[in-house]
Amino acid sequence: MEVLEPDKYYHIYNRANGNEKIFLNKGNYSFFLHKYQQHIQPIANTLCYCLMPNHFHFLIKIRPSEEIEQTGHEDPSKMGLYCSKKFSNFFSSYAQAYNKQHNRTGSLFQKNFKRKIVDSEKYLFQLIHYIHLNPVRANLVEKPEDWEFSSYQKLTSTGPTFLQKKEILGLYDGIENFEYVHSKIISYDDLI
Repeated sequence: MEVLEPDKYYHIYNRANGNEKIFLNKGNYSFFLHKYQQHIQPIANTLCYCLMPNHFHFLIKIRPSEEIEQTGHEDPSKMGLYCSKKFSNFFSSYAQAYNKQHNRTGSLFQKNFKRKIVDSEKYLFQLIHYIHLNPVRANLVEKPEDWEFSSYQKLTSTGPTFLQKKEILGLYDGIENFEYVHSKIISYDDLI
């Protein structure tokens, strides 16, 4: 299992058990993002995300050690375990509320969320595109901007966001190129 290290980028993803869904209504999507911000924002910056009915993707950068230590964690040798535990707490918190709301029991997510280190700018660029085009490839919408439950709309709007918007748009040399690249369907099968 990949340990989450400070100052590194990661693709975080997971899916529901079996053929179940993680989100059954709009409120589930909103609550998931609320819980995400509550648990994960203190330890990671978020570049982009996409929430799908039965799985999700986040592209994050773990904050520097000094910032994480300010959240109350004091043992630098266990920083990676602390960050992983924050994710586990987030998933558990959401699953408990979801189970209560939908009168179900048992594990909602597949065991052990997936994490893949992003080790190059090219991979970072491709991953952002890959994440935002998930609903297009799944035939849920025709264009990434039509999917309400991804970061695409937040990155292209002028409104406030918890995302690292300036960094993302800078990587794409501006909003026009970001939108242009996202209008193209490109296969990145090796990204997950």
